Amino acid sequence: MPTTQPNTLGVTPPQDLPTGVFSWSFFQDQLIQLAHSSAQILPTLILGFILLMSSYLVAGPLSRLLINPINFMTDSKLVILVARRAISTLIILLGAYLFLRLAGLTEFAVAIMSGTGLIGLILGFAFRDIAENFIASLLLSIQRPFKIDDVIEVEGRVGVIKKVTARATTLVDYDGNHIQIPNATVYKNIIKNLTANPKMRGNVTIGIGYDSDIRSVQALALRILNQQKAVLSDPPAQVLIDNLGASTINLILYFWVNSEEHSTVKVSSQLMRELVNEFTEQGISMPDDARERILLNMPNNNPADTEPQPPKAPKQSMAALEHSDTLNDVSSDTDEIREQAEKSRDPEQGKNII
Repeated sequence: MPTTQPNTLGVTPPQDLPTGVFSWSFFQDQLIQLAHSSAQILPTLILGFILLMSSYLVAGPLSRLLINPINFMTDSKLVILVARRAISTLIILLGAYLFLRLAGLTEFAVAIMSGTGLIGLILGFAFRDIAENFIASLLLSIQRPFKIDDVIEVEGRVGVIKKVTARATTLVDYDGNHIQIPNATVYKNIIKNLTANPKMRGNVTIGIGYDSDIRSVQALALRILNQQKAVLSDPPAQVLIDNLGASTINLILYFWVNSEEHSTVKVSSQLMRELVNEFTEQGISMPDDARERILLNMPNNNPADTEPQPPKAPKQSMAALEHSDTLNDVSSDTDEIREQAEKSRDPEQGKNII
């Protein structure tokens, strides 16, 4: 009597398969069921797609409408742009979430929303320096410690502000060089604004001999100071004793100028020239630093007679010097640097944010 072997592999014998599984009628029935299922879910998909497209289309106008209160709070272009894009992104994400919910992909929608926050956190750590620089740009755009064409000093670099973008602040220094400083560096360091107050103080130091009448020399120096057209009368100029040197009494002269019109460097140069000329005419000594010189194996005669004397430069008359426009020019160089900055090529292609 034949025995039946048990089916231990779990394979369905051919005789147990449904009849007509490989027939056209079976596939036709499956297609009909799929069509019925699609017909039932199609209106929901269409509604979700309409919501998604609507959210994309209304994101721009709605974001402009919602940021109107921000326009009254700040006029920062960068802040307004970031707020608009953030609102637009949230509206589009909301439309995508509703579309996935209507499509029956609720868990997938929640996963996308959670993944968006996680990706943002990862990118924040990966691009920490870039994010820090961008936040500094936002703060500079809101607080505005300076404006275009101001003269500022940051990290020992002085220049005219040409442009401030979302990445860097561009300065043009007094050598005509373009300097780009990251906004994070600008925001975290000390900013010295040299044009917020147009009045700028300059100083000149000059030494006189110990045999001079100090009060008389101070009065003479103050008179020369007040005769300068570029020197302001308010605040008043001062002539003070700075320190006592090895062979001179060092005086320091403080004066104020309008930095928008005159250069403190040029005024100092002109002032020192006039001080030296006037002190020389008045017989006021201006000795150099005391030095000790020891000469070995010299003959008994006077060594000064044998030393070569350097040739003296010929003195020109004061009338000839008065016609030198370069020597008498004390105008500010700031306007010239601003003009050069305006005509020069822009190394930073980003938009200005202040």
